[in-house]
This record gives sequence, structure tokens and C-alpha cells, in this order.
Amino acid sequence: MTPPWAGRPTASLFGQLLALIGLSLAAAQVISLILLFNLPPPAPDFYRVSEIVQAFHGTSPAFTERRPLVLKIVDRPPTTVMALEGRMTLKIRSQLAEALGVPDERVVISSSSHFPVSDRRIFRVIRDRMARDGGEQEEHFLIAPFDVALRRDDGRWEIVRPERGIGLDPWQQRIVLLFFLSALVMTPIAFVFARRLSAPITLFTDAAERLGRDPRAPPLSVKGSAEITVAVRAFNDMQERLRRYVEDRTAMVGAIAHDLRTPLTRLRFRIENVPEDVRIKMSADIDQMEDMISAALAFVRDTTREGERTPLELSSLLESLCDEMAETGADTQVELGQKVVLHGDPLALRRLFTNLLENAVKFGNRARARVYSDAVSVIVEIEDDGPGIPPDEVERVFEPFYRREPSRSRQTGGIGLGLAVVRSIARGHGGDVMLINRQGGGLTARVQLPI
Repeated sequence: MTPPWAGRPTASLFGQLLALIGLSLAAAQVISLILLFNLPPPAPDFYRVSEIVQAFHGTSPAFTERRPLVLKIVDRPPTTVMALEGRMTLKIRSQLAEALGVPDERVVISSSSHFPVSDRRIFRVIRDRMARDGGEQEEHFLIAPFDVALRRDDGRWEIVRPERGIGLDPWQQRIVLLFFLSALVMTPIAFVFARRLSAPITLFTDAAERLGRDPRAPPLSVKGSAEITVAVRAFNDMQERLRRYVEDRTAMVGAIAHDLRTPLTRLRFRIENVPEDVRIKMSADIDQMEDMISAALAFVRDTTREGERTPLELSSLLESLCDEMAETGADTQVELGQKVVLHGDPLALRRLFTNLLENAVKFGNRARARVYSDAVSVIVEIEDDGPGIPPDEVERVFEPFYRREPSRSRQTGGIGLGLAVVRSIARGHGGDVMLINRQGGGLTARVQLPI
């Protein structure tokens, strides 16, 4: 049964995403309005008539805040600009022609864009700067970009224009800097929102991974969005159904194995009157069936046992197992390696490695174990010097009651549940086990367990 949820579900994931996007857009608009209403209008580059005349004479003044004026001589006037014929432009042209000592028709003023005169504050800023620079406040001026062309006596044209700029103007740089600073201010807010949105999904992922390692893990309880709450509730229901399904099937197998003992006992009494040669064969078959039933009951008992999982250092566990087996004359050894601690069932893992070590000694005469780890897993390898396993049977040997040797004698290897138990324990801890034939002979049993 799903436990009560901690707290009421928050707004839906869609609502939170919509709020985050809306907040970002609103913040961007607010920042834009603040910049628009509080920053002074950018003053464009402007040039007095006297400065333009000096540029034609080759004595253009040095500008600190404006781009310099450049003089070029070309065969024809610019064709990509439009001539300016407004009343003020005609007056400025007359002043230029008079200062240069030429007729008005030999001077052409043109621009690639309209002058930015829509904001009267621009003219006020320009007038203030002209007065600050010590010039005549009422002197006429031109606003960049512009071209002032003068037709010479030889038919060629002298053109004075502001130097083409590379990069951003100072006022554009200030705007970019302010937007960058506003983005830095919004970054922590976006981080908090993103962390809040992703935290339930991360917990949900961890719970799914924990289910693979421990099917009896407690149900997940997450306080999150409505969508996450629905998904977690479905996940908990699925986990509960899986647990009941496994327990029911395991209990059924145990009950069948237990009940089979009764007819086997009756058969053992009934064969007493059978001829001796037949009775011996029938008794051997009954003994074999009883061994299989006992092994099946032990397998079911160990599978349904809820072992407590504690931190466990694998190298020490393997060393103790090899020492115990060496006392009985077995050739076992553990290579010195990494000390890796994982969270697992000590009794189950002890049985896992005991089965692999006993198989290595029984079928390969010796066992050599080593432990190492990568970023996320600990790997235990146990090698022997046996004949190996045909490639087509590498996976079949993990099937319950499957044996490559057809007899069921205890002396030749039991009834075929050892490797099935090994894989069941490994997968119950979220890992797996595989058998690998080594080049030159021998078999390696590799167990991979998540740290």
C-alpha cells in the first residue's frame, strides 16, 4: 500500500515551466524599460562645418570621442548614397562651398541613412558638448554617417567622410555590459528554478536504480509537481506488484517442492518388495529427486530471506574465504588490490563468492581472485586453469538445474543450482556475473556490482 504523501503536490510541471519562462520575459522587459527611461540618449558622432573644411585642407583635428574624418579622391561621386536636399542641408552646403571657395553646385552632401532627429534630446546633448568643447554653440554640424563630396577642376572628386568604425560604439558597449550584468543577476534565479524542477526527477531516477539493486526497497515518497506525483504513485504501485509477483511465484515453487517429498516417501516404502537390482536403480532416482527438492527449497529460502545490507569490504571477504578453503587443502589465492566498500548483504555475497571459488577449485584445480573498481562499479574476477566452457553454453550454465555433466552425483558437481544462485544474488544487488574463456585455457568468472 502506498504510504501517505509528505505534503500536498506543488503546481504542475507545465505551470512551473510557464512561470519560469514568463518570469524571464518579464525580467527582460523590465530591464529594457529601466535602460530606456534612465540612460541618456546616445549622442551620435557629429562634425562642425569648420572641422569638415579642415579635413578638405588636410588638417583635420584629432578627435578623442569621435571617429576621425578621412579624405579620399575618387573618379566619380558615391552612387550608393542619397543626396540630402533639405533646407538645413542646403544651408550647410552653402557654408561649405563658401569656406572652400567653390560654387555651391560643386559640393554634394549625402548620407546612407536619415539623420536621427526624432529625439530632440539628441540636439540638446550635441549643443551641450559643442559648448563644453569651446566651440560656437550655434555652428552648424553634420551627423554621421555622411559623405561630403567636392568636385575638383580636373573632374575628380574629393570626399570627406567619418572613418568606418569596427566593433561597437561606446554607448553600445555600455548597453551590452548592462544586459550582461542583468543576465548574471538572473542566473541564480534560473538556477534555483531549474534545481527545483529537476530535483524530483533525480530522486525518481535514484529510486528506479535502487529498485534494480534491492526489489524490497521502501516505496518512494517525493513532494513535487502534479505530474511527478502521478508518476511516483504509479512507480510505487508497480514496485509493489513486482514484489508480490516474485514472492507468490517463489512461494509456489517452495510449496510444490515441499509437497513432492510426501509421494517420494511413499515410493521409497513401496519399492521395498521390488527385486534388488531394480530397487537399487529406483532408490538412486529417488535420492536424486530428494536432492533436487532440498536444493530447490534452499534456493527458495535464500531468495525470500530479507538480509540486512551493510557496508562490506570485498577484498577482506575474499581473503577470509580463500584462507578457509586453503585450510582444507584447496589452492586458492587473492591478489592484493583495491580496498572497495559497497552496500550489500554479507551472507548472500559470501555464498556468491564461495560458489565461484568452489567451482574454480573443483573444475579448474585452483582459484585466483582479484578485486578492482572503475568509476561506478566494483569488479571481482576469479580465474581457474580448467578446460573452460563451450561458447554456446556460457549462458545456459546459469539456468537452474542445468549441468554440463549429465549425472546428478554430488561427487561430480551437484544438481546445477550453484551458478543460478550466483547470478540471482548478483542481480539482486544491481549487478551481474558472466563467464569468460581465457586465451590459452582457463575460465574467468567476472562479477560486477555497483558501488
